[in-house]
Amino acid sequence: MCGIVGALGRITSHELGLMAHSIRHRGPDAHDQWLDQDAGIGLGHRRLAMVDLTPTGAQPMHSASSRLVITFNGEIYNHRELRARLARTTTVAWRGLSDTEVLLACLESWGLQETLAQANGMFAFALWDRHLGTLQLVRDRLGEKPLYVAWFSGRIVFASELRALRVLRDWTGGVAPSALGLLLRFGFVPAPWSIHPHVFKLPAGSILQLSGKDLGRPIDVAEFKQRCCRYWSPLAAAESGLTSPWQGTRAAAIAHLGELLDDSVRLRMLADVPVGALLSGGIDSSLVVSSLQRQSPKPVSTFTVGFESQAHDERASAAAVAAYLGTHHESILLPDREALEAVSTLCEIFDEPFSDASQIPALLVARVARKTIAAALTGDGGDEIFHGYQRYRDAQRNWQTLGRLSTASRAACASVALAMARVIPAGATSQRLLRQADRLGAASFRDYYLKTLTFSGANHLLPDSPNPAENCYSGLAALTLDRPALGATRSWMRYFDQTFWLPEGIHTKLDRTSMSCSLELRVPLLDPRIVDFSWTLPDEWHVAKDQGKSMLRDLLFSRVPRKLLERPKQGFDVPLEQWLRGPLRAWAQDILASRVAHEDEFIDQAQLRAMFREHLSRRGDYSRVLWSALTFLQWKGTYGQ
Repeated sequence: MCGIVGALGRITSHELGLMAHSIRHRGPDAHDQWLDQDAGIGLGHRRLAMVDLTPTGAQPMHSASSRLVITFNGEIYNHRELRARLARTTTVAWRGLSDTEVLLACLESWGLQETLAQANGMFAFALWDRHLGTLQLVRDRLGEKPLYVAWFSGRIVFASELRALRVLRDWTGGVAPSALGLLLRFGFVPAPWSIHPHVFKLPAGSILQLSGKDLGRPIDVAEFKQRCCRYWSPLAAAESGLTSPWQGTRAAAIAHLGELLDDSVRLRMLADVPVGALLSGGIDSSLVVSSLQRQSPKPVSTFTVGFESQAHDERASAAAVAAYLGTHHESILLPDREALEAVSTLCEIFDEPFSDASQIPALLVARVARKTIAAALTGDGGDEIFHGYQRYRDAQRNWQTLGRLSTASRAACASVALAMARVIPAGATSQRLLRQADRLGAASFRDYYLKTLTFSGANHLLPDSPNPAENCYSGLAALTLDRPALGATRSWMRYFDQTFWLPEGIHTKLDRTSMSCSLELRVPLLDPRIVDFSWTLPDEWHVAKDQGKSMLRDLLFSRVPRKLLERPKQGFDVPLEQWLRGPLRAWAQDILASRVAHEDEFIDQAQLRAMFREHLSRRGDYSRVLWSALTFLQWKGTYGQ
C-alpha cells in the first residue's frame, strides 16, 4: 500500500519530490523517484511496506529487461500463485519477494490485459513503456484505490490524492459545478468527475493510455470518459452470472461461498507486518473475522469503537463475537468530544469534499488499530454484493405499487402531496410529503431508486444545476434498463451500487481514513471470485424473511451462534441529526457566517441558512444535505478555492 505521483511532459525532480512529500502519510517507510527528461516522464512513489520489507521491493521499479517502469499502489494478493505460474513457462531472475516485481514480470510475459485478468488485488498504478513511449494508468476492478489525473500547463499529472497536484506552481484549482451538484445530492463526487474542472478520477476497472501526443489543451469530462477503456466490465460480470446460474443446491452454494471466502481471507492475511481486523459485530465483519481466526495459528487482533450515545454503540455485540471466536479484542469507548474534534481534521484528510458522516468512526477506529497492526481486514462490500441494504427492499416494495400507475397518475399524486406539504405547518410530516412528491415524479424505477439516494433538500440548494440523473448516467450506457438479465429491480440496484456507491462512496471513505494514519485495509468480500459467484445465485436466495444477505447470514450462523448476531442492523454511523442541533451547532454557524459562505457563488446561501433554521427547530431533518454543504464550504475555505 502506497502513494503514487507522476507526470507526462515537463517535470523536475524537485516537483516530483514535492508531490510525493505531500502524500507521505500514504507511505512513511520510504520514497523514491524515476525521471527521464528526454522522454518527458517522471514517476514518484511513497512506500508503506507490507510484502518484502527489504530494498528489493522499492519503487519506482523496472522490469527485468528495463523496458517497463512502474509506480504501484496496492496489493496483488495472489502474487505467489502468479510467480509459480510464471516459473512453469518462463525463466525469471527474481531479485526479491515483492508483489510489484511479480506484477512487472507478468506484464512483460503476458501483456497488460491478460495480467489484469489474472491479478487478484486492489491497486492503482502507472506503467511506462520505454520502447513505445506510452503511459498506462490503471485502477482496480471495484475502485478500492484512487487515482486522479489532470491536464494543465501543457502536461498531464496524476496522483493518489488531489493534494499532490496542488503543490505544483501552475495549479489553478476552481470548482466544477456538476461535481458540486453530485456532492450535495449523494455526499461524494463520483468518477470521472472531481471537485475541480480539468481534474478527473480514473473510473474503477479502467485503463487510460497516454503518450506525448496527448499533451496540450485541457479536456472536459466527456472527452476524458471517452479516452478511458474498461478492462473489466461489471455489467458483463453481472450478465454472465445471471445467464449462467448456479446449478447446485442452496446448501452446496453456501458451502462453496465458505470456501471462496476462506481462500480470499487466506490471501489477504499474508503480509510481512501484523494483520488484524475491524469488527463491528455485524454480519459481514463477523463472518470475515470468523474466517480469519480459524486460519490463524494464534488469536488475531480485532478492534471496535463505540460512542457515548448507546444507540450507536456496537461494542457489546462485537465483544461477544470476539469472545466466542477467541480473538484478542480491543473495545474502545470514545467520548463524543473526541468524535467531534475529528470534524476539524476531515477536510485535510479527505482532500476533496466528502460527507458520509460514518467517515468519523471509520477514522477513529483506524487510528486505534494502527497502534497495534499495519493492515486490517474489513467486512465492507457485503451489502452491495449480497443485497443487504434495507433500501433495496423498500424501493422494490414501493415500486410494485407505484409502477402500476401511469406516469400521469404518479404526476397527479405528486402534485397533491406537494400541495399538502405547502399548506400544513412545516415539520417532519411536510418534509416527508415533499420527499414523496419528488419520488412520485420518477419516470422509471431507475429514476425512483436514484431519488431515494438523493439527500433531502439538495435540489433547493442548486436550483439551476444539471439534473442529477443526467450527471450520473450521461455516457454510461451500462446503466440503462434495457438489459434483460439485469431486470428492473433487485439485480439493477445491486449493480448500480457496485458501480457507483461502492467505488466512489465506500472506498473513498475507507482509503482516506485508513491511509491518513498509514493503515492498510483489505476487503475479502470483494474478491473477484466472490463477486462473480454472487451473480450466479437465484434472486430469491439473497433475501429471506425480509432480510438481505441471506447467504452470508446462513454461512455465518454455521460458524457463530445465531443469538450473538440476531439484532437490528445499526450501521457504522454517528448521530449527525442531533450533533448539528447540539455540539456541532456552533461549528456550523461559524461556517455559515464566514466570508467564504457569503462570497460563495455556487450554493444558494439564503436557502442553506433557512434549511439550517428548519433543522434546528426540528421541523425537518436536513442533516445529510447540511453536512454536505458545510463540508464543501469548510473545504473551500481551507484550500482557498
